[in-house]
Amino acid sequence: MRNSVTLADAKSLPIWRQPIALLFVMTAAMPLSFSVWSALLNNFTIEVIGFDGADIGWLHGIREIPGFLAVGVIAIIVFMHEQTLALLSLFLLGVATAVTAWFPSMAGILTITMLSSIGFHYYETVNQSLQLQWLTKEEAPRKLGLLIGAGSGATLIAYLFIVLGWKTLNLSYNFVYILAGAATVILTLYCVFAFPRFTTPHPQIKKMILRKRYWLYYALQFMAGARRQIFMVFAGFMMVEHFGLSVDQITGLYLINLMINMFAAPLFGRAVGFFGERKALLFEYAGLMGVFLAYGGIYYFGWGVLLAAVLYVLDHLFFSLALAMKTYFQKIADPQDIAPTAAVAFTINHISAVFLPILLGYIWLQSPACVFFAAAGFSALSFILALLIPRHPEKGRETIFSGVRGHTETAT
Repeated sequence: MRNSVTLADAKSLPIWRQPIALLFVMTAAMPLSFSVWSALLNNFTIEVIGFDGADIGWLHGIREIPGFLAVGVIAIIVFMHEQTLALLSLFLLGVATAVTAWFPSMAGILTITMLSSIGFHYYETVNQSLQLQWLTKEEAPRKLGLLIGAGSGATLIAYLFIVLGWKTLNLSYNFVYILAGAATVILTLYCVFAFPRFTTPHPQIKKMILRKRYWLYYALQFMAGARRQIFMVFAGFMMVEHFGLSVDQITGLYLINLMINMFAAPLFGRAVGFFGERKALLFEYAGLMGVFLAYGGIYYFGWGVLLAAVLYVLDHLFFSLALAMKTYFQKIADPQDIAPTAAVAFTINHISAVFLPILLGYIWLQSPACVFFAAAGFSALSFILALLIPRHPEKGRETIFSGVRGHTETAT
């Protein structure tokens, strides 16, 4: 990034050097490390370190501390451009992923997880901000869907390598982690040298802000964090602990998710643009309620691994609709609020993430079903909150109780 270019001037650059191209490359670079780390984590911690449900809860509780502290991004962007911070965070994620298998102990895995988590969460915070600043409101739903599809495509390549090569090539945890981390580092260095630094016409407020009119967005973020943690921590852990899936089997399940998401995510982006954020989120939360209730039923009724795998795929599919929260905020926000609010929202999203995995980890030892029933409860609360989103949100019409120029919209 040797020079600065405005978004308007960037349109004259070759397509491979424009902001949208940078977003696509970063979107591909991040999951090469994070998704591979996640795919191997449960088997690595159970087979190599000997984790149980409480241990995995502690690991994910520690992992979410940087997410809770994501508001610190606001202080960093006072001195560092957001694009630079995003690439530096990606670099840290790649390096930390590469050395994960070098620390096969509780203390070691907690330490390296903390470092990779700093990279992941700070990248995600800034990346969300850059997406909403660089994409217009009209194109955001469609292009966010395409970005999700691109991330799935990059991860597909990594997962295919694991599924086809884990037993055939006798791959090790160390080799796969090094390869995944190195791929992220290489793509990050490409972004550093191939793209200029892009500047926006709306300088971002570089201090923490909390606005009352964003309260519904904050509430939705809090609930999303709680649901996401239960899924990320315990759904995959169940597949390994309860059903005994091997590395290539669990990665094969991830692979199915990715292949579906590659085609579904762009369609979901178009669906959000056509049906609106309210209907999209209501559909997501209703679906997640059913999925989490069925997860709990696995332990009560002894349902088999095939149903669990189908539920896992549906779970991923419904979570793809979360892009509607981004576009909802983009429509109601002041342009200069995007960066600081992205940081604040990321922190709110992770309030429950720090303590919930630890608490539920101990509950897991007594009743895994109760953990999933709690997730169904969070989904139900999210559904109620989504009912408050207007059919056509905008600044001044953030909820059904507010309206532009005194107009109050009723719930329909």
